[in-house]
Amino acid sequence: MNNADWQARAATWELLALSFRYPGPELAGAVASGEWAEAAEELAAALGLEALGGFEGGQPGYSGSDLLHALRPEATRLFVGAPEPAVSPYEGVWRAADDGVQALLFVNPHSMEVERFMRACGLGRPEGTNEPLDHVATECELMEHLTLRAAGAEPPEGAPAGADLPGGSPEAAYGAFLEGHARAWMPRFAERVAAETRTPFYRSAAALLGAVVG
Repeated sequence: MNNADWQARAATWELLALSFRYPGPELAGAVASGEWAEAAEELAAALGLEALGGFEGGQPGYSGSDLLHALRPEATRLFVGAPEPAVSPYEGVWRAADDGVQALLFVNPHSMEVERFMRACGLGRPEGTNEPLDHVATECELMEHLTLRAAGAEPPEGAPAGADLPGGSPEAAYGAFLEGHARAWMPRFAERVAAETRTPFYRSAAALLGAVVG
């Protein structure tokens, strides 16, 4: 990939990370105004994913505040649940099911492998949070980080040099995580979200994720 391809991919992973975090005013405003759909369409075109078709635009008559009140209950139902989410957002849960074992957040082998990989890239759990690092949005943030590095961005302070990343370069680290982790569960996660959601936004976000990781 050339520099422009890496930059487009980085912007797409950034948009996906925002999309699958618990909804806040920034996301709701972007969805309500149509900015999210416009960005998704531009990035899909830049990545050669035009076959995705149109994304859901803004909601006529809905302000960002209105949409936030609609998105949050759906995000809770899908990804938090009571007692279980409709769609687990954690790689370790999906991979444990593949292995035929009970998933334990934080301490299952796949979640621990993700944490080790992220630390090798100079990333860790944000201060004040206690969420497993194999959350879909956090993995999208890692992919954004590595694609920005591949596009030539300066590494954050304290981050390892490119040659010290897994595989010896940002490109190699990206490919390793894509094949070893993202593609092992994100396509199925995206399919399940599209099937389970009651809102057009999450259906569109799932379509974009499935196309990018596929």
